[in-house]
Amino acid sequence: MGRVVCHLQSGVGRQPPILFAGIRTLFGGLIVLCIALFRNKKAYLRKYFPTYFISAVFNVFFFFGLQTVGLSYLPAGLFSVLIYLEPVLVGIVAWLWLGEPMSLQKVIGLVLGFLGVAAISAHSLTQHLSAIGIIIGIATAAFWTIGTVYSKKAQERVDMMWLLAIQFLIGGVLITALGSMSESWSAIHVTTTFVLATLFGGFFGITLSWMIWFHLVHAGEATRIAAMTFFVPLISVLTSVIFLHESLNIWLLVGLVLIVLGIYLTNRQQKQGRLPQNSLPITPPIR
Repeated sequence: MGRVVCHLQSGVGRQPPILFAGIRTLFGGLIVLCIALFRNKKAYLRKYFPTYFISAVFNVFFFFGLQTVGLSYLPAGLFSVLIYLEPVLVGIVAWLWLGEPMSLQKVIGLVLGFLGVAAISAHSLTQHLSAIGIIIGIATAAFWTIGTVYSKKAQERVDMMWLLAIQFLIGGVLITALGSMSESWSAIHVTTTFVLATLFGGFFGITLSWMIWFHLVHAGEATRIAAMTFFVPLISVLTSVIFLHESLNIWLLVGLVLIVLGIYLTNRQQKQGRLPQNSLPITPPIR
């Protein structure tokens, strides 16, 4: 994720990053809004505004905002490692909050997936470390975790498409407001690259990817779906190898094996019958 964002931002040159994040988020929100209006379902904005606002704060403002800022303090690879603590944290939070089952097999799978992300980003782990950047990276993962689990819970009472549309519009406004206070609009250079990057980021990075993400989270266990995100940095690196001719190294292969094994263990269905000895209680100790 961090690597993808880094390449995207480098493609727009020296544009103000927070304002750019706000603009593409608003654009993505407008696309989803059109889809939500076309579906002719009610948003019940007054009734569920707190739900929309909370989702916007965690899934958009904190996640996108901190990610944009954090990449200025750490290499994209290292920042990706910190962000992809999220599936591990989702496993814990979904167990405690949603009552999703947890087992030793799932724990091992999540840890292996995280180690796989660390392996493919190994080249950046020895670069300059920033304490502020590390804190921002961990905070980004934590806020993304809360947003993911909260969204799954919220989809029990609100329409998914309206939740997406409104959270991106609210979050986009908040990020743009933050950018307006810390950056200058005059620093934006409206070039062909900037427009294409905004359109690409708004449609694929916001609209399409989050529609798929919310649908999957709503349809299955948050832990199992979150584990699938381990593929994102792997695909990003493989794409760089193919299209940017970056070198293929042993750490990429190690990461590939660990990620595939981790996702397999996390999503592998255990046999029905007696409770496996390595299972944790299905009902979490804290509700």
